[in-house]
Amino acid sequence: MTDRTSAGLTAEPGCPVDHGAATRLYGPETTHDMEGVYTRLRREHGAVAPVLIEGDVAAWLVLGYRENRRVLDNPLQFSRDARIWRDWKDGRVADDLPVMQMVGWRPDCVSQDGEPHRRLRGAVTDSLQAVAGRGIRRHVAHFADKQIDAFADAGRADLVTDFAEYLPMLVLTRLFGLAASEGRSLAESSNHVIKGGADALVHNTRIMAILGELAERKRREPGADFTSGLLAHPARLDEEEILHHLRLVLITAHTTTSNLLARVLQAILTDDARLASLVGGELALSSVVEEVMWNTPPLAVLPGRFATADLQLGDAAVKEGDMLLLGLAAGNLDPEIRQAAGVSVQGNHSHLAFSSGPHECPGQGIGHAIIEIAVDVLLHRLPGLRLAAPPDSLTSTASTWVAQLDSLPVEFPVR
Repeated sequence: MTDRTSAGLTAEPGCPVDHGAATRLYGPETTHDMEGVYTRLRREHGAVAPVLIEGDVAAWLVLGYRENRRVLDNPLQFSRDARIWRDWKDGRVADDLPVMQMVGWRPDCVSQDGEPHRRLRGAVTDSLQAVAGRGIRRHVAHFADKQIDAFADAGRADLVTDFAEYLPMLVLTRLFGLAASEGRSLAESSNHVIKGGADALVHNTRIMAILGELAERKRREPGADFTSGLLAHPARLDEEEILHHLRLVLITAHTTTSNLLARVLQAILTDDARLASLVGGELALSSVVEEVMWNTPPLAVLPGRFATADLQLGDAAVKEGDMLLLGLAAGNLDPEIRQAAGVSVQGNHSHLAFSSGPHECPGQGIGHAIIEIAVDVLLHRLPGLRLAAPPDSLTSTASTWVAQLDSLPVEFPVR
């Protein structure tokens, strides 16, 4: 195998994607108009488009809803095991690229298929279900109240930076058996890992160090928490498997729940009729959550699948070992299944927001609980809550994987 210590990728004969025709999914063009990028890619390439991710790493972006379903539901054709990724095997992708924190192989369940995946996912699912039944409502309400206490006397707040950005991680510290004081810094480190860039490696190392110390402590002093559940599970996860599953759940659960909470609050506060119906009990919050998961899923792009053979996907001739990225946001807005974002999706749960198939998110129930309780506490604590800016002035900043709401300024009467 050739050396993989260089910092980038060099185009060579046999690369799956024409680098000259590929669109970068990072950088200035994508920061504020990722939807425009998806629209252009769909117009130029159809349901599957050649793209470059950070480090100019080549991949296919799956834009079509049906094509996303095919990839997600067929692990025999589209494996989650990055060790079959040809560009990595041939040395064209360096191990130390920041993007490898998102697409590289790890000893966790999302990097496995078949029986190894079932064994590891079973341990995660069982341990999550155990902690979900141990007072999660109490934990969410406690930390939501503490967040609100910090700005309740001011009569105004930014519900992204003052509420949604940190609340899920604070709840996760309690579920993991971590000190709440670690919550804010872990949230910031998780965001850096997702965003990529030079700091991603540093923040990933920091997260792993904290989780390593946590696992050591819980071996000595087990408790009723997710970490202790993994350590004691009959699947007998080894030390590496324990650490990487703690990392996986911590980063993905925080990122998806934080982004989804911010978008749900945006949907509520930019529509007075929706807010009134919610407060009056005529509208269930779960309906708002489903609508948001269709229109602005918490992960816009999901890494990554690897073709196990040459095949045709849409109009793309995918080669064995090619990497594919799942365009969840683009797939949800595929005009072949949905004419426009404004078309009602009430009662339709077939969105791609939490993936599908064998790797569908196992912790979505906890995420839903955090969001529903957090919104309930917020509206109860702050009657008269209203948006303090024109709805069309709200902006988002996108990276390859997520499009995060920048701010959500609100005001309310001080009691």
